[in-house]
Amino acid sequence: QVQFVESGGALVQPGGSLRLSCAASGFTFSNYVMSWYRQAPGKERELVASITSTAGRTNYADSVKGRFTISRDNAKNTLSLQMNSLKPEDTAVYYCFAPVLRGIHFASWGQGTQVTVSS
Repeated sequence: QVQFVESGGALVQPGGSLRLSCAASGFTFSNYVMSWYRQAPGKERELVASITSTAGRTNYADSVKGRFTISRDNAKNTLSLQMNSLKPEDTAVYYCFAPVLRGIHFASWGQGTQVTVSS
């Protein structure tokens, strides 16, 4: 069973920092691009950041570039997102994801972790 377990979300003040973690299992972690997505209330899920399987390349949404850093530890099957200079607009449920196919379906989303940026 493919599983993504996100953690680290919290209530934080604007300008603060958080580090999110994702423990992945049920697939060969090191073979896949890993991504962080987020979904704010009433909005579509959006891609925040991605990292290639060997960590050679990273990509970020313009809204988080320079503030967020995605990383991975293939030895531990974990994905991280360091979030600095947080803004209220960053408030969302954050999910990690890999395009793992099981039959004709992609793996299901995890439950995500809630990040709330507010005074």
